[in-house]
Amino acid sequence: MAIIINRNICVAPIPGRTSTYGYVPSLAAGIVFCVLFGLSMLLHTFTSIRYRTWWQLVFTVGALCEVLGWAGRAWSHSCPYQTTPYLLQICTLIIAPTFFTAGIYVILGRLIRSFGRGVSPISAAAYLYIFCTAAVVSLVVQAVGGGMAAIAFEQNPPKNTDNGTHIMVAGILFQLASIIIFVSLFIVVIFRALKSKGEVLTQRRIQWIIAAMVLSVVLIVIRSIYRTIELLQGWSGYLITTERYFIALDGAMMVGAVGVFNIARPGWANTTNKDSDFEGESQVEMTDRSRSKD
Repeated sequence: MAIIINRNICVAPIPGRTSTYGYVPSLAAGIVFCVLFGLSMLLHTFTSIRYRTWWQLVFTVGALCEVLGWAGRAWSHSCPYQTTPYLLQICTLIIAPTFFTAGIYVILGRLIRSFGRGVSPISAAAYLYIFCTAAVVSLVVQAVGGGMAAIAFEQNPPKNTDNGTHIMVAGILFQLASIIIFVSLFIVVIFRALKSKGEVLTQRRIQWIIAAMVLSVVLIVIRSIYRTIELLQGWSGYLITTERYFIALDGAMMVGAVGVFNIARPGWANTTNKDSDFEGESQVEMTDRSRSKD
């Protein structure tokens, strides 16, 4: 006779009974990632307050989502059949990278102001409006799809998760498409900045922040590709039921994506001379303008 498990309470792992995850989540991994993301969150909060770069708190929010998600997985180590920690980690870990990409979009806007408006096909403000709006849309779609699919899968017996899964995949693909468009514009900005032979790109801090952006975007793209394939395989597929892939291709990727900005501080992107009457001009543009007056 099959054992009926009450998913509203904590039930310890039962030998021979598969959990919702397809495995019992690692307690060690849960604790390690909670600590790593927690440290990153505290550092981002401190630097945001210390240097008054309030927009940097978007990284804090993303890191907080990661902490909550991995805390849910640590909780599931003892209660692998319980619905609450499972839903917690599904909804928070799927949306956390959206906050990191939003932060990267803002950083590029700051870089454009430092380089000068002429290096970008669109204005710095346009990046904020277009890509942050895309990030919010992606976040909402992924959260709704994740919640729908997780609730359906948690039913006893499990219900069809296709609708929720497809919505979640659509959200991830939309985010991935936004990142690809962003990367294309980012390449144009850097190429034009190099072509202008401005002094800004010779600054060590600018070089560090550009390198950090490149690394973070690459890690987020890797994670997005992994999650897309994972979800397309279904909730009982090989990837989603094998924890080591989740640890390596989601957890580790996101630690690097947010942690790199604890080393290269996002505020370094803004080198604009605020006392200038020509807000947003690059150093080269201000120099050329002064020469034309002579």
